[in-house]
Amino acid sequence: MSSVGKAIPHESAREHVSGRALYTDDLVGRFTGLLYAWPVQAPHAHAKVLSLKTEGALEVPGVLHVLTAADVAGANNVGPVRHDEPLFPDEVMYHAQAVAWVVAESEEAARLGAERVEVEYAPLPAIITLEEAIKQGSFLTDALRVRKGEPEQALLEAPHKLKGKIEIGGQEHFYLETQATLAYLDEYGQVMLQCSTQHPTETQTIVAEVLGIARHRVTVQCLRMGGGFGGKETQANTWAAVAALAAWKTGRPVRVRLNRTQDMTLTGKRHPFLGKFSVGFDDAGKVLGLKLELYSDGGWSLDLSEAVLLRALLHCDNAYHVPHMEVVGRVCRTHKTSQTAFRGFGGPQGMVVIEEVLDRVARTLGLPPEVVRERNFYREGDTTHYLQPVKDAERIERIWYELKTASDFATRRQQIAEFNAAHPHKKRGIALTPVKFGISFNAIQYNQAGALVLVYQDGSVLVNHGGTEMGQGVHTKILQIAAHSLGVPLEQVRIAPTRTDKIPNTSATAASTGSDLNGAAVKNACETIKVRLAQVAAQRFGVNAQDIVFQEGRVYPLGSPGKAVSFAEIVKAAYAQRVQLWSDGFYRTPGLHFDRTKGQGHPFHYFAYGAAVSEVEVDGFTGQYHLRQVDILHDVGDSLSPVVDLGQVEGGFFQGMGWLTLEELVWDAEGRLATKGASTYKLPSLAELPEVFNVRFLERATEPGVVYGSKAVGEPPLMLAISVREALKDAIAAFGGGLVELASPATMEAVYWAIERVRARALVSGD
Repeated sequence: MSSVGKAIPHESAREHVSGRALYTDDLVGRFTGLLYAWPVQAPHAHAKVLSLKTEGALEVPGVLHVLTAADVAGANNVGPVRHDEPLFPDEVMYHAQAVAWVVAESEEAARLGAERVEVEYAPLPAIITLEEAIKQGSFLTDALRVRKGEPEQALLEAPHKLKGKIEIGGQEHFYLETQATLAYLDEYGQVMLQCSTQHPTETQTIVAEVLGIARHRVTVQCLRMGGGFGGKETQANTWAAVAALAAWKTGRPVRVRLNRTQDMTLTGKRHPFLGKFSVGFDDAGKVLGLKLELYSDGGWSLDLSEAVLLRALLHCDNAYHVPHMEVVGRVCRTHKTSQTAFRGFGGPQGMVVIEEVLDRVARTLGLPPEVVRERNFYREGDTTHYLQPVKDAERIERIWYELKTASDFATRRQQIAEFNAAHPHKKRGIALTPVKFGISFNAIQYNQAGALVLVYQDGSVLVNHGGTEMGQGVHTKILQIAAHSLGVPLEQVRIAPTRTDKIPNTSATAASTGSDLNGAAVKNACETIKVRLAQVAAQRFGVNAQDIVFQEGRVYPLGSPGKAVSFAEIVKAAYAQRVQLWSDGFYRTPGLHFDRTKGQGHPFHYFAYGAAVSEVEVDGFTGQYHLRQVDILHDVGDSLSPVVDLGQVEGGFFQGMGWLTLEELVWDAEGRLATKGASTYKLPSLAELPEVFNVRFLERATEPGVVYGSKAVGEPPLMLAISVREALKDAIAAFGGGLVELASPATMEAVYWAIERVRARALVSGD
């Protein structure tokens, strides 16, 4: 039986549930003389650092050193794109920013030492909200623009026009394992780091630059992460640099692990967005022209904000063809944490905007929103607003109508109307929304991966690749790819921990490309080895090499399984003939190009498609609601690992639902994060699970040109949760009709006030 496509558990499932799985901070017991670092955090959102006195900290028993800018021999900067993030700042740019780090024999001593560091600040005016930033012209980037056709003319000539805006909240990553790094020096003085990072190469690069040494003197290893979701793509680098610098200065191993409050106050979030739109449409609800302005809250530094904004610009069409369209975006600077990558990477914000537009179009015309959506779908031959052909556009309608039928949408729509007519204080709503999500990194150079596959004389296989495991199952899929490619059982293959001294110059495990890129590189390496082994086997059996079959650990001539010998036997024969039994592998995604100046190109290798139906019930007195049923049909191509993919679809949807309905980030007027723990930040739990949750994969969905016909599945399912927000609007509209202005996240409080606005408008109009 083929290993690829087999429904197997996650490769570390037993370790996860038994507690044997090791994470970065579980390794502390392996080090003697371990030191701990604790941040000195500023009490201002914006201030100049006038003086910093460390003498008091050094008087605390157990404190060895206080790290400041004076300790940095290299670059005092950890900014991944633009060098705008000093590790030790002389100007505080957000509340709780670390201005120094205390290193001590115990965490308690480090904490007490940090309290004794005396810092004098000169407070400066702070910009906290997006609106303030726009008003004051506080931007991190120039405008990005994508344009197709003549939207001004289309708007002028359209029979109907609407203007509006939508504010979209951010989201805390809330990975179970907070940011953590262990750093030590080996016997040669090389810097070794065990780090919870999605991008070991970038962590290696930043650490080398801070220390002022060559990259080959820094090795980063990632065993696994207890969640990442984008929050450890760039933002693991700062804590790794602190740990490495402390180890470099003291010569002893150092641990940096943020507690939950530190993690939430020091690290970036999903970007809040403000969208403004002008749309022109006809009597049928067909969008004729659209102009969008998107503003994102980037926080204090650039980080990945420009790339996040670009992906939002490239996804604000979702599954809809708009013949004349212009979208302009800018990243705003505020005095808050530097917002960063988060599952979907701007795509979700862009999609929420277009779904808001179409819902308003539908309600203005008195049409069902699902009808307006399907009338605007891409069809075969259409191109996006950045002029990329929409490959497999027919899948949008195929998924849509299959799901409509399977979910019994029409019948349920009628049942909901009957329920609403009979219940004045409770209303139900239903919505069906699509997803079209482009797969590839926006930065073309990251669309590459390497691998190293080693075959030993007993037939066992060790695979090294550049992807990091954060629970998403990339190691599981790589195991299946390697086993299938070499024709050996899964138990003969092991995945080595991700290390920069095994696979150099890796890309981040992000953009849903982990399996696509690394899987293709591993497959490339395995096929090279198999070609060599086939030559050896061909000599043994007296046949052509192309007629050799590798299957389930057996090797035999095509059509003669009775002559089979073990894989290990052929490997031993190859070794005796001095045939190389290991190989590197490499892959780069073909056909990608994008001109940012023109806003045109082919930035994505392919599109992942899906659709979801969500049904909700809302209480008109309190705004409380619950999710009654969810039906999903998602396109994963030919699934490499169905159980893993099912978990990604369910988990992605649930995380997206949390972002859109529950998870509200609140900063006070002084720039302090008010929601800095599980007691104040509402996460989705089992109580929010729908009563009925049906997930199916699209059949007959092979994706040519991707490893074994599969498709990425990490990010696209998150946007299926937009259907929950739209279902809530559908239920709210049932209290009085007309347009629904619903805040995002749609908390119960937000739903209550939306209902009140609908009711008030209905009273005024006499409905």
